[in-house]
Amino acid sequence: MEAGGWAAAYARLCREGGAEPQQSVVQQLRARAGAGLDLAARSLSRDTCGALGRLLRDAAPFPALALADCMLGDDGAKLLLHGLCSNTTVKSLDLKGNNLQAVGAEALGKLLQQNKSIQSLVLEWNSLGVWEEGFSLFCQGLSANRSLQRLDLRNNQINHEGAGELAAALKGNSSLQELDLRWNNVGLLGGRALLNCLHSNRTLRRLELAGNNVPSDILKAVEQAMDHNQDRQSILAENQSRTHVLSKEVLSLKEEKAKQFLNLMDTIDRQREEITRSSRQSSARVGQLQEALAERHSIVNSLKAKLQMAEAALALSEQKVHDLGELLSTAKQEQATMAERQAKDLQQQKQEAADREMKLLRDLSAANEKNLLLRNQVDELERRGKAQQDQLFQLKQDLTTTVADLRLRAVQAEERLDMEKRRFKQGLDDVESLRQKEVDHMTQHMEASERSMQERMQRLEAVRIGLEEELSRVKAAALVERGQAEEELIRARSQARLEEQQRLEHLEEKLRLMMQSREEAQGRCLQQKQAVGEAQARASQLSLQVESLQRRVEELQQDLSSKEQEKVAEVNRVRVELQEQVGRLQAEQTAQEGLREKIAALERQMKVLSSNHREALLDKEGEMAALLERLRTKEAEISRMREEEAQRASFLQNAILAYVQGSPLGTLSPRK
Repeated sequence: MEAGGWAAAYARLCREGGAEPQQSVVQQLRARAGAGLDLAARSLSRDTCGALGRLLRDAAPFPALALADCMLGDDGAKLLLHGLCSNTTVKSLDLKGNNLQAVGAEALGKLLQQNKSIQSLVLEWNSLGVWEEGFSLFCQGLSANRSLQRLDLRNNQINHEGAGELAAALKGNSSLQELDLRWNNVGLLGGRALLNCLHSNRTLRRLELAGNNVPSDILKAVEQAMDHNQDRQSILAENQSRTHVLSKEVLSLKEEKAKQFLNLMDTIDRQREEITRSSRQSSARVGQLQEALAERHSIVNSLKAKLQMAEAALALSEQKVHDLGELLSTAKQEQATMAERQAKDLQQQKQEAADREMKLLRDLSAANEKNLLLRNQVDELERRGKAQQDQLFQLKQDLTTTVADLRLRAVQAEERLDMEKRRFKQGLDDVESLRQKEVDHMTQHMEASERSMQERMQRLEAVRIGLEEELSRVKAAALVERGQAEEELIRARSQARLEEQQRLEHLEEKLRLMMQSREEAQGRCLQQKQAVGEAQARASQLSLQVESLQRRVEELQQDLSSKEQEKVAEVNRVRVELQEQVGRLQAEQTAQEGLREKIAALERQMKVLSSNHREALLDKEGEMAALLERLRTKEAEISRMREEEAQRASFLQNAILAYVQGSPLGTLSPRK
């Protein structure tokens, strides 16, 4: 599709969605078809984002897509990224400064899971780290991605928890090479999490953490890990190039040896055919001679003996040629086996070195993690000890205050009881003096007084029930509910005081008119005595509770002392373990240095073996050249022997013909 075609498709998609196409986007589509699409600093509406997302589902010819500062928001970014999920041409995507938050992070995670072509992703000046759930989905997509190589997350408000999610994603990712996290809020914990993930990630070459409040030691460790990854990848590239070159050389040598072997086999086959042809010719000639010299058995026998000798010489020459071919094939087989053995030894040494290095790295990471866990445990134990000391101090203060309050209340209650006794005595005396005067008036108000006294009795019974319930709550409640129980007790006492005062005033008014108030007053005194007994019982119970609380405090102090002793022992044990671990780590570092020296020695041995292998190949080639020269000399000897045999056969034939012509049979044979 041409440039105008993409612009027309965009306009058609906008109209289908019920919106007008933006002219700036149409102009860019017309001008940039086949190149990168730059829409930076252009405000894109939600309908435009939806149309662009549907347009990018097809194989749109835009290798780079720049959408920086376009004010997309979560909704527009979601529509656009949904279309990019099935795109296979976009290699670079720039979403800088678009205020992407939770929904945008979720859409980006889905894009990273489904898209297989994007290699560079710029997300600077967004808010991806504000929402933890959305950023966790983004990290899951990053962990599943296998094509992204560069990721820019500057100024995204990523905290230490987001850094932990990102570290977990980097453990599963095997394609990302550059990660920029500058100007976030990663902190100490996030820096440690990223540093720990680098032990399992071998592909990340560049990690920027400036402006994140990360300590300098962690930054140095991250730089060392990045340098180590770069060195590892460069070494792997060199090894791959070397193995590729060696494989090419081995293949070329195999092809050359195969060609030489085929040429040798062709020459040997030709020689065998010539030998068989010559043997057939000689046998035919011998048959002719046998037919011509049937009468001369002695001469024929001598000729047969000579022919047998010639055949034996030919068989010997054939045997020599066959032996030379076998020697050549064995030499080739030995050369091939030596090359394979050397290649296997090299591969085995490389694999052993890589396994040792991986094992050492795993042990080092495990030791570091254990060290961090032990430090965290020590800090947690110290915090718990401080909290328990504070709690014990607070409990002591509460106990002292409660004991003082209870004592004051008991003294006040006794004083009030004495005062009420004195008042009742005075009231009884007044009743005795005024009883005779108020008999008539008391009979009129008897029924009203009885009803009021019944109501008061009910109120006192309700108060007593409430006090019993409050007492049961005080017994059942723990240290947290003790304040509420005391407040309820104060309210109950104040209410009782008010009721008692009202009752006393009413009694002072009514005793002048009642005759039987004395008995009721005596009953009330008995009730108050019972209340006093109950109060004394309550005070005794409270004292028992105070004693139990004191015992509890002593037990807590004993537990605290035991826990402090355990904490000291645990701290000492942890220190000893840390010292042992430091010693182990130092030993492992020395072992790693030794392994590195061994690796260097192995590399030197590999170089020496490769040079020796090349020298052996050169020696084998020299031996093959020498064998070829010997084969040529043998062929020359065989040709010379053939010529000599042909000359001998011609001499014999001439001699036989001359003999036949000189014999009397020769004179008769022409006449016949």
